Amino acid sequence: MELLSSSTTTTLFSFKPCTPFPSRRLSFLSTSSLHISNPFLSLTSSSRQFISHRKSSTPSHLTVSASSSSVAVNTEKVDKLPADIEVTETKEPSSRVRLNVIVPPAVCEDCYKRVLAEFTKQAKVPGFRPGKKVPESILINFVGKQHVRRATIESILKRTLPHAMSSVEGRALKDSVHITTKFSDIDETFSSPEDFLRYDVLVDVEPEVKWTPENGYKNLKITVEIDSAITAEIACEAEIKRRHKALGSLRIVTDRGLQIGDVAVLDVYTTSVEKDESDTENIPPTESKDFQLDTEEAGNLPPGFLDSIVGIQPGETKSFPLVFPESRKQENLRGAGAQFTVKCKELFYRDLPALDDSLAEKILPGCGALSQLRESVLQRCQEVEHTATDQATDNAILDQLCKMIEVDIPQSLFEEQGRQLYGAKLLQIQADMKLTEEQLASLSSPRAVNEFLESQRENITNVIKQNLAVADIFKRENLQCSTEEIVKEVEDSIAEFKRNKQEYEEERIRDQVQEILEGAKVLEWLREHSDIQYVR
Repeated sequence: MELLSSSTTTTLFSFKPCTPFPSRRLSFLSTSSLHISNPFLSLTSSSRQFISHRKSSTPSHLTVSASSSSVAVNTEKVDKLPADIEVTETKEPSSRVRLNVIVPPAVCEDCYKRVLAEFTKQAKVPGFRPGKKVPESILINFVGKQHVRRATIESILKRTLPHAMSSVEGRALKDSVHITTKFSDIDETFSSPEDFLRYDVLVDVEPEVKWTPENGYKNLKITVEIDSAITAEIACEAEIKRRHKALGSLRIVTDRGLQIGDVAVLDVYTTSVEKDESDTENIPPTESKDFQLDTEEAGNLPPGFLDSIVGIQPGETKSFPLVFPESRKQENLRGAGAQFTVKCKELFYRDLPALDDSLAEKILPGCGALSQLRESVLQRCQEVEHTATDQATDNAILDQLCKMIEVDIPQSLFEEQGRQLYGAKLLQIQADMKLTEEQLASLSSPRAVNEFLESQRENITNVIKQNLAVADIFKRENLQCSTEEIVKEVEDSIAEFKRNKQEYEEERIRDQVQEILEGAKVLEWLREHSDIQYVR
């Protein structure tokens, strides 16, 4: 049943009155589908790592200090260099920066000496004891000149890259650094340690968020449409009816045809229909054998299907044309005509016990009367209705934020977010139904992942934009999360992982908890500062 929809978002919310609202606790299976009520909560720490970094104020053309001790991509201490390297920064599309690095001979010679010292320790040169000093010419002849040169190049790149990256400290995105100059090209041009060594690096950096209008998030006007046809009261009665039905028994119908309230076992076949009404090929996704139909829960059937089979008797077959609705999930079936052939194999009616006070305890333990039962179920439905309203409000706000910002999303961030969503989807599929190794390998193939990224490009992009908008607001408004809140959430989350016997990393949990709390703070702030109207 659809409860809520927002005028600023196409998301529809499924209302299940007696299903508790999901806990905010962390779970690696929590992002089971592409639609996430608060998308920014799905990002792991790595995909928003730059948020807490200090922005670099280094100019675009600079000489990096040889004494630099830390960089954004590696927090460990790095070697001091005997001389400065020169780095020229050039901006490129998709929030990417190209670094042209020039390494002076002093650094190259120092790396060359280190390489020779290492070879001296490891190489077993005939006539020399291990570890003893070997004349340079003899060592090079033994190891090979080309091998020494390539080892020197590797040493230079390894030692100088962290220093070069200090020019984008606080802006570089994790795992987005690539040396674009081919090793073979460096090998050809670098003939001696007395030469300069040059190479280029591409790195994705924190994208700049531009608001239109500036600070527009401070005066949001949000309209949330609420489906008044599905209220807590209506849902309460539906839930009691569902539980009442579960206590009944199915009896075989022998003397009549199908009526509303019955349960039927059907074989359903469909063929597409062309404009000239000629039958063509079958439509497998809409066919089913031994399909169990509860006529009181037929909301997902094509319009007119149920009316067309009312009166059908066991063993009877009916054929009729229908048109799939425009809201059909499969795009190729939207508005398409089809010829349905339905065979009724079995027909049952429900034999239900009388719904009175004596049945209240069986429907919901702890209830001694129908009035108490209705009061208890209604309270749960009202809680879910309130939660669904909040959820719809949050989605409407996030959707509005997405429309108000311009951002050049780095490819590495897009791929990481998309792969996280796809990975979570696979985990959920694996949890719901055991996949064979062959099926899992097929779904995990690069082709399958790339198809997902491309087909869900708009959704993934919107999730990232919402994340960036929320993170930007958190910083702009100087919002804070208390240490007590973080500690409590971390402890509760770890306890839940232990109860479920799931592996976890405490540092990762802490990062995710902080992001969840930050997101909640931003949404709370936005609700307080927005003009929100609810339309029924």
